[in-house]
Amino acid sequence: MLRPISVAFLLLSTLAVATPASAQALGGVEVRGGIFGHSVDGSDGFHLNRIEDVNFEALFTMPQLDSFIWLGQVRPHVGATVNLNGGESMAYAGLSWTVPLGETFFVEGAFGAAVHNGALHDAVAPARSLGCPVLFHEAVSVGANLTTNASIMVTAEHASHAGLCGDDNRGLTNLGVRLGFKF
Repeated sequence: MLRPISVAFLLLSTLAVATPASAQALGGVEVRGGIFGHSVDGSDGFHLNRIEDVNFEALFTMPQLDSFIWLGQVRPHVGATVNLNGGESMAYAGLSWTVPLGETFFVEGAFGAAVHNGALHDAVAPARSLGCPVLFHEAVSVGANLTTNASIMVTAEHASHAGLCGDDNRGLTNLGVRLGFKF
């Protein structure tokens, strides 16, 4: 299980040496990746020992909003959280709002939709009954800029249907650490 996670971090680390010329060619993309604890809010308590998810995400700049940068930066994102142990995985898209806290730190909120491969009803533990094939996806991150192009963040993500698909609304909450690289 640790081997795929190690490979993911190695690939992301190589992105940190990108040149300014390649940054312009990609048009303001930020690529993120990391490891998450899966379903950390289990019915049997809060667990951080379930590190079995790999998360990848891409955020895209919206230049028309750059004049409001003091309010933070709103960017569309697409991503996926893949469980390496046979649990629920999801692909998601939405908007992220990053607010700087000085030169080094930032907070970020994200909202959108996700599709998943989990059970809709009658899941057997540790699986979750997620109720709908499409869920709301929310995330919050607290991070630090390591350089002008690299950051690290702690992220919590949650997906659920907010009671729109009946009683099966267990939701899925993952918590982890990600590295981000701006191009």
